[in-house]
Amino acid sequence: MKKLVKSIVVGAVLFCSYGMVSAQQKIGHVDTEEIIQLMPEYKTAVESVNAFVQTKQTEAQQMQGELQKKYASYLEKQKNLSEANRDVLGKELQALEAEMTEFQNRLQEHQQTAQQQIGEKNRELLQPVFTKLTTTIGAVAKEKGYAYVLDVAQQSVIYYEGGDNLNGDVRTKLGIAADAKPYVPTNPNVGAVPAN
Repeated sequence: MKKLVKSIVVGAVLFCSYGMVSAQQKIGHVDTEEIIQLMPEYKTAVESVNAFVQTKQTEAQQMQGELQKKYASYLEKQKNLSEANRDVLGKELQALEAEMTEFQNRLQEHQQTAQQQIGEKNRELLQPVFTKLTTTIGAVAKEKGYAYVLDVAQQSVIYYEGGDNLNGDVRTKLGIAADAKPYVPTNPNVGAVPAN
């Protein structure tokens, strides 16, 4: 019972302390998802990543076409297989099977490597944009005397009311016009804000 009373007293003291501290510090919020989609650098980065993705897709399609040609050749030779040419054609079919298996492995390896390269390109081009945004948010917060700025675009902010919306100030500092429209990538796999 003494422990329960002691923990209630400690909790009350902490709660009161928090109330006094929070009353002294300003809290603001921004929506980084909204702001980043308004940044011209974001559009440029996403379009560059999309071009890179297209290049990798074209390479994979070319490899897939070559594999399909090999398979068609295999099927044609298999149609012509008879007892008379079984020894010669059988060896050619085995060689083609091995070649197709090896080529399919190379295609899978290419696709895996391409996915890694796309992720790296996405981070390489978008990280500076996100860094510029967070630096600007920090500068606005410091200029306006905010101790905390919450990002309402993140899943961890469940509820917010009050505080000051700093989106306009951050947009102004980034040079984004008030009537600017957000750029929304057409490829949902490109343009995600990289994790810090």
